[in-house]
Amino acid sequence: MESGTQRADRSRPQDSPQRSGNDRAEGAAIRDGIGDGATRPATRRHASRGDGAARGNDILAALDLGTNNCRLLVARPAGQGGFRVIDAFSRIVRLGEGVGASGALADAAIERTLDALRICGSKIRRRRVTRFRAVATEACRRARNGPEFLARVEQETGIALEVISSTEEAGLALAGCAPLLDPNLPGALVFDIGGGSTELAWSRGTLAQGQAAVTSIPIGVVTLAETYGGDRYGPGVYERMIEDVAVWLRAYEREHAIAAEVGAGRVQVVGTSGTVTTLAGVHLNLPRYVRDRVDGLFLDVADTLAIGRRLADQSFEGRAAHPCIGRERADLVVAGCAILEAICRQWPVMRMRVADRGVREGILFGLIAGTS
Repeated sequence: MESGTQRADRSRPQDSPQRSGNDRAEGAAIRDGIGDGATRPATRRHASRGDGAARGNDILAALDLGTNNCRLLVARPAGQGGFRVIDAFSRIVRLGEGVGASGALADAAIERTLDALRICGSKIRRRRVTRFRAVATEACRRARNGPEFLARVEQETGIALEVISSTEEAGLALAGCAPLLDPNLPGALVFDIGGGSTELAWSRGTLAQGQAAVTSIPIGVVTLAETYGGDRYGPGVYERMIEDVAVWLRAYEREHAIAAEVGAGRVQVVGTSGTVTTLAGVHLNLPRYVRDRVDGLFLDVADTLAIGRRLADQSFEGRAAHPCIGRERADLVVAGCAILEAICRQWPVMRMRVADRGVREGILFGLIAGTS
């Protein structure tokens, strides 16, 4: 696993996508104390995660700071390794806006993110959380001023973020989606289209630690949209976006030979991302996004890709008019659709399952089991 601010190489792969190392980063903690109000230093690895499995009276929290979103879940253990959510927070912060071009986090993006993290810190203290993990992903891995940003976050919000590797990010997304997987199908491909990267996790028959092949490609909705613009896309532009992603997927396919398993009908595909959940909302023509209608939904792949192409033909204003897209996602959703189409062309299943869950849930399962 990477630590610190390892940069992603977006040059095209020769044999396989760039892989991550396995060194483990230090844990995260609330600097000003968790639950009992005592001061606990962020450098103490187990100050917030606890030792061993969670107890029934523990209050758990998982924070995922991505390139585009800041998300928090607060939950109680609910038996049989599960949990019950008691509080949640999600906000589009666009932390990675412009990082692809400048190599640094922008001042405005930092301020937006700090505002969101202050809310998260307040919720964590108010809920008297006893076990907590906060992770940061691609934007902080790539930005040269990532360490300075992390120090400021800890100073101003009391949250010490852990920069995790793309490999662990993919593994957490897979773990978070595990309850949606059909045990009768031996293969599972889970993808997470993020703002600055896209994670892939391929599992044959078991989700035991070390049994899934996980990787990351350094292309997400923010980086792809910044490359090609965020308004109207012609067919040629949309195809180029798809090809930018496809070259990385072909390298992953050469390594793992997933297509043969797909062709034999032995693979289930689960998508966890704002792109997939947004497309599910558009497919259902929801007047507003409703998680319970979307999470676990099966989508016909051909119909879903057709929605993506229709959105690519619309203007920014046309996409923004849909209540499940809005102005915050209107310039990013087409890039997500292109990434999704590249995945579905490489591994052409008839249907896929939508997951409004991922890294946060994976963290919570780890906290409950005492493995996170």
